[in-house]
Amino acid sequence: MSFVTVIMAAGKGTRMKSDLAKVLHPLNEKPMIHYVIKLARDLGSDRVIAVIGHQKEHVKGMLKNEQIEFVIQEPQLGTGHAVMQAEGLLKNYDGSVLVLSGDVPMLTYGTMKHLIQMHAQQNADATVLTTHMPDPAGYGRVVRHADQSVQKIVEHKDASDVEKQITEINSGIYLFSSRELFNALKKINSNNVQNEYYLPDVLNVLIYEKKKVCAYVTEDYREISGINTIEQLKEAEAILISKAQKANSK
Repeated sequence: MSFVTVIMAAGKGTRMKSDLAKVLHPLNEKPMIHYVIKLARDLGSDRVIAVIGHQKEHVKGMLKNEQIEFVIQEPQLGTGHAVMQAEGLLKNYDGSVLVLSGDVPMLTYGTMKHLIQMHAQQNADATVLTTHMPDPAGYGRVVRHADQSVQKIVEHKDASDVEKQITEINSGIYLFSSRELFNALKKINSNNVQNEYYLPDVLNVLIYEKKKVCAYVTEDYREISGINTIEQLKEAEAILISKAQKANSK
C-alpha cells in the first residue's frame, strides 16, 4: 500500500523545562524524532513530512541528513491544524497518509504493520491506533457501539463522566485516505474547551458521513506513550536499551 507520513513536531514541550524543541531532546544520543522518522522509513513510506514550528530553523538544521520535507505550523492551533499545513505538499496525492507524533519514539514496527494491514484489508477510510491505558486521564476516549465499531472519539476535557470511565484511548496515531482526510479537515472547527482544531474530530466527521473508520488496539500501552517530561525521557531510554539488549541476545 502506497502511503506518505506526516509527523507532528511543532511543539515546544513546556513540561520538559527546556528551551530545546521537544522532538530534539536526545534519546540514547539521537533526537527522539529520529526514531519516528526511521519507523516511517522502515514501514515503506514514500515520503516523510515533518510539521515544525518551535525553533523551526534549529529543527531543520538538526534533521538535515534525514532527507525529509518540512512544513511550518505558526501559530500552533492544535493537531488538526498541524496536519492542515501538509495539504499543499499533498494536493495531487491520492494514496494514504500516516500521521505520527514526533514525541512517540517507542512505537514499534510490528504494531504499525498490523495497523496498516487492518486498514488495507478493511478498505478503511481511516484507522486509529488505540490501547487500554491503566490511567486514561488526559487522553481522548474511544467510544464504541455494541457491535464494537467506532462510534466517536471524545477528548478528555470534553468527555462526560461516563465517557471518562472508558479505558480505551486514542493514541494520536492514524492512517487516512488522503482525499477523505483533507476533505474532513475542512469541516472541523475549534468550538471546544481548548479552542483548537482537533485531529480526532476528523474521525467524527468521517463516521457522521458513514465512511469506514477502524481502530487497531495494541496491547502494550507503553509504546504509544508520548514523552512530556525529562523523567519520561529517561524511562523511554531504559525501555529502548532493554529492547535492544533482548534483540541482540537472540
